Amino acid sequence: MSHALASTAPVSRREFVLQLKCPDAPGILAGITAALACARCDIRDAAQFGDPGTGLFFVRMHVRAGDDATVPALTRALAPVVREHRLELRCLDLAQRPRTLIAVSREGHCLHQLLHRWHAGTLPTEIGGIVSNHETFRPLAEWYGIPFHYLPLTAATKPRQEEQLLQLVHEARADLLVLARYMQILSPGACEALAGRCINIHHSFLPGFKGARPYHQAHARGVKLIGATAHYVTTDLDEGPIIEQDVRRVTHAVSPEEMVEIGRETEASVLARAVRWHLEHRIVLNGQKTVVFQ
Repeated sequence: MSHALASTAPVSRREFVLQLKCPDAPGILAGITAALACARCDIRDAAQFGDPGTGLFFVRMHVRAGDDATVPALTRALAPVVREHRLELRCLDLAQRPRTLIAVSREGHCLHQLLHRWHAGTLPTEIGGIVSNHETFRPLAEWYGIPFHYLPLTAATKPRQEEQLLQLVHEARADLLVLARYMQILSPGACEALAGRCINIHHSFLPGFKGARPYHQAHARGVKLIGATAHYVTTDLDEGPIIEQDVRRVTHAVSPEEMVEIGRETEASVLARAVRWHLEHRIVLNGQKTVVFQ
C-alpha cells in the first residue's frame, strides 16, 4: 500500500522594502504591523528612529509577501495607517533592481571600486552606462560590457553637455546618478532634477581644502587625518545631506603623493558604501540630514 507524500516545495514569496516617515506619535508601529499581518506579510527585518530634533519618526521594513503581492496592493493595505499617522510611504519591490548611471572624469579609483563590487554581485543594481567628459575609461567600460558615453565639454558647450547628461539619465532609466570623481559642477536646474538620486564623493570632511590639489593643501597644513564624504547633490555646492564619511590617520612622515593614494582608497570605499545603502533603500532624507539604517 503506497502513501502519497505531502509536497515540500518552498512557497513562492516576493520581497519588498517599506520606507516610512511621519510625525512621531504613539501607535505607529502597532498600526503598521497589524496592517501587514492582515496583508499576510512576514516582517524579516525592521529598524526605526525617532528624531527629537525634528519630531519625525522613520521606519525601514524588509517584508515578504505572497507571490501575488504587488506594490499597489501593499500600498492599499497600508492606506488606513498612512491616513491616520500622515505617513510618507515608499514601497519598493526588491525584484526590480535599481538602475545606475556613473559619471567620471579622469580619476578612476572610485569607478574601479564600483565596477568591481557590481561585477562581484555586492551592488544590487543594473549599470545603464558610464558617461564621461574624457575618453579615458572607454576601454574599461567595453571590458565590462557597459555602454560608454563620451560628452566632450568646453565652457561654451557646458549647458548643452549637461542637457545631454540628463537625457542619458532618462534614456538609461537610471534611478541613481553617481558622480565618481566627475569633476564638473552641476547647474541648479540639474541638481533639482536629480534631487535625492545623485550621489557625489568629496575628498574631505566637509567643508575643507576646496579647489585644486586638496591633498597638497592638507599636507602643507600638517593634517593628521585624511577624510572623505559621500553626500547627495544639492544646489549648495558640496553641502548636500551627508550619507557616509571615513578617515585615515597619517603622520608628518607621509608625503603628498602618499596622501593622494590614501585619500583615493578612502574616497572609493566611502562612495561604494553610500551607493550600496542607497540601492538597498536604507537612506531616508531628514531635512538637510539623512537617516541611514544599517
